[in-house]
Amino acid sequence: MAEYLPARTIEAMVKGVYWAPRDTFVSEPLEVLNLTYDGIPGDRHAGLYRNSGPREPWYPRGTPMRNERQLSILSAEENAEVAAALAIDELRPEWIGGNILLSGVPQLSQLPPRTLLMFPSGATVRIDGDNGPCKKSGAAIAANVPGRPDLEFGFVKAAKHRRGLLGWVEREGEVRPGDVVRLRIWEQSLYTA
Repeated sequence: MAEYLPARTIEAMVKGVYWAPRDTFVSEPLEVLNLTYDGIPGDRHAGLYRNSGPREPWYPRGTPMRNERQLSILSAEENAEVAAALAIDELRPEWIGGNILLSGVPQLSQLPPRTLLMFPSGATVRIDGDNGPCKKSGAAIAANVPGRPDLEFGFVKAAKHRRGLLGWVEREGEVRPGDVVRLRIWEQSLYTA
């Protein structure tokens, strides 16, 4: 019989909020992140739906599907670990398209799908899963760290299981730096069959 971990709620702090208002995924800081059911209005990843791409080889490319990639949630602690592994001074959330930077959640990228991030305004983000690192993010880092072209591919290895999470808006509201967010982790077991 499977062993289950009980449901629980933990807290974290919002350290920063960001959006990507242009064609690039590189984001920029905001004072307030307004979340709607479409995600972040005007953001590159906004929308209830998106077209499938190379991450979904089971669909023909361009197939409309639910947008579970509205938001990129990052950990200040994991970003520091990745920066240390890459031997760079810092890994800014903007460089890798972060939308919400949290502090105080050990191993944020390991949180299971369905975890809820509940903000004081009532805004709620549902986690879809971890965000796999890619060389596109590595190239953005390399563009900000002169003389380190190795970062394009080095990031993929250094950020494995530390790249953060993807999620979508379950309930609308605002998110601000300094907010205390409650993370509701559902009862879970390790699927081994």
